[in-house]
Amino acid sequence: MNEFDTHEVFNQASAFADINLFDCDPALQEALEREGGGWDAAALRALGAILGEAATLDLGRQANANPPTLINFDRGGRRVDEVEFHPSWHQLMALMIGAGVHATPWDSGQRGAQVARAARFVLFGQVENGAQCPVTMTFASVPALRHAGAIAEQWLPKILSREYDPRSLPIGQKRGALIGMGMTEKQGGTDVRANTTRAELFDPAEARHRFGEEGAGAYRIVGHKWFFSAPQSDAHLILAQTELEGSAGLSCFFVPRFLPDGSRNDIRVQRLKDKLGNRSNASSEVEFCGAFGWMVGPAGRGIPTILEMGGYTRLDCVLGSAGIMRAALTHALHHARERAAFGRKLADQPLMQNVLADLALESEAATAFGMRLARCFDDSADPAQALLARILTPAGKYWMCKRGPGFCFEAMEVVGGNGYVEDGPLARLYREAPVNSIWEGSGNVMCLDLLRAFGKTPAARDALAAELALAGDADADFNAYAGALLADLAGQQGDEYGARRLAERIVIAVQAALLLRHAPAYVSSAFVRSRVTLDVGGAYGRLPAGVDCAAILARALVEKEKS
Repeated sequence: MNEFDTHEVFNQASAFADINLFDCDPALQEALEREGGGWDAAALRALGAILGEAATLDLGRQANANPPTLINFDRGGRRVDEVEFHPSWHQLMALMIGAGVHATPWDSGQRGAQVARAARFVLFGQVENGAQCPVTMTFASVPALRHAGAIAEQWLPKILSREYDPRSLPIGQKRGALIGMGMTEKQGGTDVRANTTRAELFDPAEARHRFGEEGAGAYRIVGHKWFFSAPQSDAHLILAQTELEGSAGLSCFFVPRFLPDGSRNDIRVQRLKDKLGNRSNASSEVEFCGAFGWMVGPAGRGIPTILEMGGYTRLDCVLGSAGIMRAALTHALHHARERAAFGRKLADQPLMQNVLADLALESEAATAFGMRLARCFDDSADPAQALLARILTPAGKYWMCKRGPGFCFEAMEVVGGNGYVEDGPLARLYREAPVNSIWEGSGNVMCLDLLRAFGKTPAARDALAAELALAGDADADFNAYAGALLADLAGQQGDEYGARRLAERIVIAVQAALLLRHAPAYVSSAFVRSRVTLDVGGAYGRLPAGVDCAAILARALVEKEKS
């Protein structure tokens, strides 16, 4: 230092970067193996190395610092409604599409493909959650479109392509395609039955004259959508009212951006939403001014048709939240290992260890739950697994997504002022976390759906009981907790007032059962004591005495070997 230097920079943690995100996470590796996706470990290890590079992690920052912009008209005044993205967005999308995050379960033919894909989603969630939105919708559209005849024949090869193609072109000229969705309208929100967008069958002769054989069954759609996700997508699945004899009600429609004759569909993007988080991703309001669409699924059965898509997007809300929590934990723990205060590293101080270990338990339980839920989707041909998915999906989306914002806040506080500013990722993660709770059905909607599942299918309780029984009888507190839960389910399945507490109890019971079966005793014991025995709630950092925090933290983030 010379005489004019005010200070020397020291005691600042390095950036968390250039680390393999898969190798540093034993809980994810173990879950991948036991849930049936172990055959994909080598590919995930290679992906984890790429995603953990400083340059890759910085793409998330760049994409959020440079959000998309809407261009309604070209220089000649023609309506184009194009969305322009920063190059970092396209790099992230190319990585995800290239890794098959949108397609692996549909074309791999391997058992455990949903689990392997879930691990990819958790890893990408540690880089940038906004870019996961269009990938999720594209992934979730496949089951609904597989039975869509000519649409499936033309579109599925492009949807399942591993090549990201952001160009605005008719589908015949594309190398890959993205699918979005639009259900929400101003007046209805969650109550989609209140939608006013209407669809009328287009004159068949005129449709064939304009579009040839592809015009068969075309509808003209007039209305609006208050939230229209990823308007740059090549097509969207939407809901609209139909009034055909015997089929009045909401139907599902496939609405492409470009029509079979190469012209632009009459979908007018009014504006992009200015959101709290998820800023890298384009969400929009649109009007359909006589747009063309083709019905998917039975007439008047639009909600069940599009809800098949919703089951998979809700799975991704669970996995996305697990990824965000994992990212917040690793940044906080890395900081605490390098930052000193009052003569010791933060990570060596008992109260900070309590906070960090509590966060680590929550993150591992979230990963275990998400990967187990993905196996339910893999094994959906098994009625018991399908029933388990039916209840764990809404319960998990409620509880795990609710835990995300508080988790990210606590991790931000570990880092202090450096966590609160936009220079690092924690402020962005904190702003990002709520979207998984709000999108695809808010907390109350999930809890009501959970009650509906138990009410319509009493055997769902048996499926849950069988899952919890796998934990055995080694932990008396867990057995009492699970027994009380199952007893309450037998007698109070319709208690709407207490539905949130029910969903919470179900997820905690399943998480505890999974950790008791598969995690080290110092992890499972701490989780049960804090979430089951004491049910402490409140802030993180309230673990009971006797917890082996050092062992939990060593497992939570495996440090790179020093050369």
